[in-house]
Amino acid sequence: MTNLKAVVTDYVEPDLTWETDQCKEMGVDLFSYQMKTASADELIKITHDADVIVVNMARMDARVIGGMDRCKLIIRHGIGYDNVDLEAATSKRIQVVNIPDYCVQEVAEQAVTLLMACQRKLLHQNQLLYESSESGQWRFTNIYPIYRIAGKTIGIVGFGRIGSTVYRMLQGFGTRFIITDPYISEIRQKEYGIHTSPFEQLLREADMITIHVPLKWGETYHLFDTPQFELMKPTAILVNTSRGGVVNLEALDLALKQGKLAMVGIDVYEQEPPSDDFPLLINQKAICTPHLSWLSEESGIAIRQKIVEDIRRFLNGEKQLHPVNMVDSVVAR
Repeated sequence: MTNLKAVVTDYVEPDLTWETDQCKEMGVDLFSYQMKTASADELIKITHDADVIVVNMARMDARVIGGMDRCKLIIRHGIGYDNVDLEAATSKRIQVVNIPDYCVQEVAEQAVTLLMACQRKLLHQNQLLYESSESGQWRFTNIYPIYRIAGKTIGIVGFGRIGSTVYRMLQGFGTRFIITDPYISEIRQKEYGIHTSPFEQLLREADMITIHVPLKWGETYHLFDTPQFELMKPTAILVNTSRGGVVNLEALDLALKQGKLAMVGIDVYEQEPPSDDFPLLINQKAICTPHLSWLSEESGIAIRQKIVEDIRRFLNGEKQLHPVNMVDSVVAR
């Protein structure tokens, strides 16, 4: 019997030597590609005869999934899985799994960092230092106003692993919290000593808002758009480290220019990377980072181990830890 075939469509690691060796020991042939932006036809060529597919950002749409002859497991390299057509996968009895406990600490740290950087106008401070050094005297006129965090209201949109971690991190700042999450259970609310509030209340009352929801078409796509910016305080700060499509960035850029809100911290974009003429990148009220919330040496090691473990469980006929669609149990051929 020939070895099972696993295909990595695209990856962010320097190389996949460790994964290749681990798979070889399990009797799996691992083939890796860098086809993040490949067409459906190109992806079908490399995935049609694979038993297992590991995907980072390549689009696993209905056409690509329809071209899979043997696949029984798709592993999404990360938390979000909006680039995988779940309906198409389910109809072909392909199990889709993600790694929801990956980079939780890192994304939470990035969100808090952006909140602080925006609230303290950190980039503006750095620019004023250079300007003051050049002129030989302190020049602070252009940085006002800056507000303290203590006594303010922080809105958390989405209270899953990352949102709740952000909540824990911000304890001790002397702030009030407003939390919106239609899926959080009463048990979890009691566990954290919180209660949820309507989304519109959060928009109207929060001084700082951080977003931690998945991208779901018809539910969270452009959850933040012109009507939402109209409800926010003109002194408010917005941070998004979740998915680019959750915030309409063109509308956000305009809202900043019109003074609808004060500052934003953005790590994710609908088009990645954004074009070099994307307006938000040069907006002085925006701190933009290159979708690196996930990055740390520790998280890089952890996700590689978790993906290999998912492949091992598949080979051994064990239940997957984090399925995101409902299919009958799948086993290796």
